[in-house]
Amino acid sequence: MTETITGDRRFPPALAEVATAEFPYEDGDGFDFEPYDTFDSAEETTEWIRQWTGNHELDGAAYRVFGQDGTGGLAALWCVRPGLPLTEQPVVFLGSEGEVGVVAPNLSDFLWVLADGYGPMEAAIYPDREVRPRPELAELAARHATTPRRPARTITAEAKAEFPAFEEDLSALCR
Repeated sequence: MTETITGDRRFPPALAEVATAEFPYEDGDGFDFEPYDTFDSAEETTEWIRQWTGNHELDGAAYRVFGQDGTGGLAALWCVRPGLPLTEQPVVFLGSEGEVGVVAPNLSDFLWVLADGYGPMEAAIYPDREVRPRPELAELAARHATTPRRPARTITAEAKAEFPAFEEDLSALCR
């Protein structure tokens, strides 16, 4: 079993600023993303992962849920890199209908994904959709990012290559 960061629930400043940004849906041409201003509690996350997988032996320690889409799919930091801070953990999407995907290898790259006009669901499930740059989110990313700007498609492809078994491993937890 992978060691996780169990105690850190401090909301990173970059996510706090993301929570204040606007994510217009624009009849499906914009974002389907509703960021939170805090992480879900450990108890809420445990309840969610148990319901999502049907596996009541799991706890939610590996995830820090920070937003959702309109269907209830969740965006989370996946605490899979032992010893690294939350900002260095990958961003993942877990859809309400079982869709899953790695969105970005870290929070900094996730900010650049948002700047290209992709929400977590779009990046994980529809990475080839048309790029719709958001200058206001690019400015937010420039203030907080520690990685250079790259196209969202490149970031998502790199994340999926780094964690190729994410979907399969998560599927194995389902009962």
